Amino acid sequence: MAEKYCVENLAVSVLDNLRYQHDWTELQILTHSPVDDLPLPRPLISGLPPRRLYLHPDDQIEMLKSHPNPEGSIPETPVTEWVLPVHLAEKWTLKAFASVFDSMPPENSASPHRVKRVLLATVHDDSTVVYYFMHDGIVKPRQN
Repeated sequence: MAEKYCVENLAVSVLDNLRYQHDWTELQILTHSPVDDLPLPRPLISGLPPRRLYLHPDDQIEMLKSHPNPEGSIPETPVTEWVLPVHLAEKWTLKAFASVFDSMPPENSASPHRVKRVLLATVHDDSTVVYYFMHDGIVKPRQN
């Protein structure tokens, strides 16, 4: 892939955007897997958003079943999110996205399950950053 931009600079730009525009904390740029210290195909950012960004439909069902007051608000305790900085001009394939998911550490040390999603941070030439969730596989629709 011929790059007119540096992936490390993209990561720094996105990290600054998350920190100063979206109030994320505990941010770090990873170039090697924290599990086996192998190089990642791309730098990834991990961090803690100010509130939960997404609730997987399976987790949503469990929370609704266990929550004592269905009319009340469900707690929004934030969880660590993974962010993949990319440039708008890049051409990505399913194989490239799969290699990113394959290289990511498990959800937590007690679980062998791989991460279900990554926040795709798409950077434009004018420094605009747009965020989308990229899921690993098919995700069923949310319950209303």
